[in-house]
Amino acid sequence: MESEQVSVALVVTTRGRTYQLEKLFESLKDQDFKNLEIILVDQNDDERLKPICERWQPILKLRRIWTPDERGSSRGRNVGWVQTQCSFVLFPDDDCWYPNTFLSSAVKTMSETDADILTGRAADENQRTINGRFELAAQWVNPRNVWTTQIEWMILFKRSALEAVGGFDADIGIGALTPWQSCEGQDIVLRALAKGLKCYYDPSFYGHHAELDIYTPDEAMCRKGRMYGRGLGHVLRIHKYKPWSALNWVLRPAVKACFFLRPGNLPRFRYYGNVAVGRWEGWNGRIVGRTN
Repeated sequence: MESEQVSVALVVTTRGRTYQLEKLFESLKDQDFKNLEIILVDQNDDERLKPICERWQPILKLRRIWTPDERGSSRGRNVGWVQTQCSFVLFPDDDCWYPNTFLSSAVKTMSETDADILTGRAADENQRTINGRFELAAQWVNPRNVWTTQIEWMILFKRSALEAVGGFDADIGIGALTPWQSCEGQDIVLRALAKGLKCYYDPSFYGHHAELDIYTPDEAMCRKGRMYGRGLGHVLRIHKYKPWSALNWVLRPAVKACFFLRPGNLPRFRYYGNVAVGRWEGWNGRIVGRTN
């Protein structure tokens, strides 16, 4: 598959991180697929990443776009993807990394399925699923399973698919200037499906990330649960999911919260309670009180 006609751009939006990028770059250096470029959209106020980029530019095809006045992961992705003419575009987190056959297997699957978008799962280095629920079997993505077949840094797009939908919604995702801090991946895939594009999920398509601690959640994790919940509820609302579907998404963490109240596990009670409240806020389109 690898040729001058098959190329992959990896657009990384980053702010506040430094050494984590080194692990990502190291994993990209070791890919068996070599026809790739990296576009780093740097939203830091300072030049902390300049020496890191200078060190990696002789090793990788790396461009840094410094946008200190911009905020938000989705906004940064949109700044980056329009700068490339590569066949495919992926949007890694700035703290994830990939196995060395990741890109070659992804391009092969895209060719075999003729999909416009390929999605996968988050896994630790033992291939155990982390940071969400994911389907066990490969399947075509639809509005029902879109919630269990993807995570943003594991979505590979044909560039033509991004053009068709106009990229990400800059008002959704981490760092957006709205309360809707997650599920920009589901939003863009739902918009693509509405245009007749094809999205395929394959659980053998996985990358690595640190595991979120929802077992002994601290204050920051509880706040994250609320913010991420708002994003999910918002996407349910703007894509006109039925009330019973929204209720299902709200009640599931609410029931879990009650379960953890019984043994006195207050951190997990607060985390799942925040998730439930956040989803309700997103579905209703308004914020109630403060994030607990």
